[in-house]
Amino acid sequence: MTDRVKPVDEILPAPQLFTLGLQHVLVMYAGAIAVPLIIGRVLQLAPQDVAFLISADLFVCGIVTIIQSLGMTRYFGIQMPVMMGVTFASVGPMIAIGAANPGYAGAQLIFGSIIGAGVMALLIAPVISKMLRFFPPVVTGTIILVIGVTLMRVGINWIFGVPVGPTSVKTVNPEHAAWLKEVGELAGAAGSAVPAIPPGLGLTATVNNPAYASLQNMGVSAVVLLSILLIAKYGKGFVSNIAVLLGIVIGGVLAALLGMMHFDGVAEAKWFSLITPFHFGMPVFDPVMIITMTLVMIVVMIESTGMFLALGDMTGRTITQPRLAAGLRVDGLGTILGGIFNTFPYTSFSQNVGLVGVTGIKSRYICIAGGLILIVLGLIPKMAVMVEALPIAVLGGAGIVMFGMVAATGIRILAAGVDFANNRFNLFIVAVSLGFGMIPLIAPNFMIWLPHALHPLIESGILLASISAVLLNLFFNGAKGTAEEAREAASVADH
Repeated sequence: MTDRVKPVDEILPAPQLFTLGLQHVLVMYAGAIAVPLIIGRVLQLAPQDVAFLISADLFVCGIVTIIQSLGMTRYFGIQMPVMMGVTFASVGPMIAIGAANPGYAGAQLIFGSIIGAGVMALLIAPVISKMLRFFPPVVTGTIILVIGVTLMRVGINWIFGVPVGPTSVKTVNPEHAAWLKEVGELAGAAGSAVPAIPPGLGLTATVNNPAYASLQNMGVSAVVLLSILLIAKYGKGFVSNIAVLLGIVIGGVLAALLGMMHFDGVAEAKWFSLITPFHFGMPVFDPVMIITMTLVMIVVMIESTGMFLALGDMTGRTITQPRLAAGLRVDGLGTILGGIFNTFPYTSFSQNVGLVGVTGIKSRYICIAGGLILIVLGLIPKMAVMVEALPIAVLGGAGIVMFGMVAATGIRILAAGVDFANNRFNLFIVAVSLGFGMIPLIAPNFMIWLPHALHPLIESGILLASISAVLLNLFFNGAKGTAEEAREAASVADH
């Protein structure tokens, strides 16, 4: 390397690029596959469709990572070592859409809102940095805390079972169901004096469901969680950084030994398959859902701004206004590509930013190599089918850690960057916004008498908390956020 080549622009030997690029991929892999698994199962898609979501996610992750790290004209790409992945901030609104519209119809609504939000993000990227004053650490920390707490419900349901459908807590007594069926047949007989069963009459579930909170599922989740904790404590360096992924692998092996995994789909899956756009049909563009997802993208881009500023300090790359706008445009472009190729909104992964600090290797070409690896993984359906075959109990133990770490990151930002001792108003901002964020979790039917058009905006606790935090901060503190505060907040969000 000559003196004229900066560390961030250094091209390392190919074997080193591959090894270090694979390291970045492994660090982000568990987080990258979590969102397609969540949304695919909320949409009640067939296993092969969920596997396709996983492949599409990895494929687009790779493309967007290369654009961000390598650069594509002066308008796209931060040109630093950044791995791009699906943001957890978008999960809440997508779950709300998918739960209300299962199947391909829900997928089309989700991808339409993602494409629309991506276009909006692309257009507003140049002005996002000027909005930093509305997002000081008390706002961003609260939002990230609520994202983590909201997602914890998903992880907990992975352990015990979703409390509706086949794994509901209670099930209908078979004897009662047989009696009601017999009464219905008698009522329908010619000349019967038995009155007809009223429309909509149903039986209440009263019998404990053996499929809910089974000891086997809880045991597998406990093993995964314990494995992650032990690896995190006793593993060294890189091994400790991939504790969640290794825990999932251990849980998968255990599930296979217990007969909980079935590999028929893996044997039938192809070794190579292209990712086709609009796999689930043409997207449906709903204005309210696009607005909802755009609000998510604004929060995501503010978070990305902090990440870029912190990474600029770590790598020695000066972050100018045009360069920052170019990086934020990739969030929008990646989200548009995500909607076209059947996946989700994208942002820079904080785990990988933290890895740059841990390893001290600043070359952006490592992440370009990682992007190429992700593209290859996305073109191998057997890999995605194997991931889809994992029992949700395996993911439950990992979900507690992954989503809990998101919440813990929010707490770290609040602790490191917010003055609670001398500004009691910050306590009100966090307290009230956290309360708003919990409303859809505790009272999911709170909006039954509100206009249906508003439901996508208020079904997500993340959006409620975001709106609350921004407005309360304006009310109590005014617009006083700075780039330095964003940089400091990002510097602690390295996990």
